[in-house]
Amino acid sequence: MILIALGLAVLSQQYEWAERRLEPVRLRALKAAAEGVETWPRIVASTTFALLLVACGVLWIVKPDVPSWWPVSDFWWLPGGIWTGVTQVASGILALVLLAYSYRRFHGRPEAVAALEAEIDDADEEAGWDREEERRRS
Repeated sequence: MILIALGLAVLSQQYEWAERRLEPVRLRALKAAAEGVETWPRIVASTTFALLLVACGVLWIVKPDVPSWWPVSDFWWLPGGIWTGVTQVASGILALVLLAYSYRRFHGRPEAVAALEAEIDDADEEAGWDREEERRRS
């Protein structure tokens, strides 16, 4: 959702249709972030996956020798080189930062989630979206 919102932010500089949709999408991205920190299992799972991504990135950067058990060509051992590892580490760190932000802003704060839902309703109305109609269709 974050990448979609960022893409719309870029497009909104040139296109009115993207500008109308930007705020509802941005608010839905925040809603998804709020839902991601609602429960401890979600927080633990997200943190674990982000840390695993960082660990994989470090493995790519260090690039150990191909193990003897590796069943395919050596060419396929950690493909992509150092920049693949750097990208993985950066993505994992970004995920942890976003998780910390979401935790601080939304965890245990039902009033913040309710305010966000009200903002979503207002933004939908301004953009001409009907959430009730969408709910009926799905």
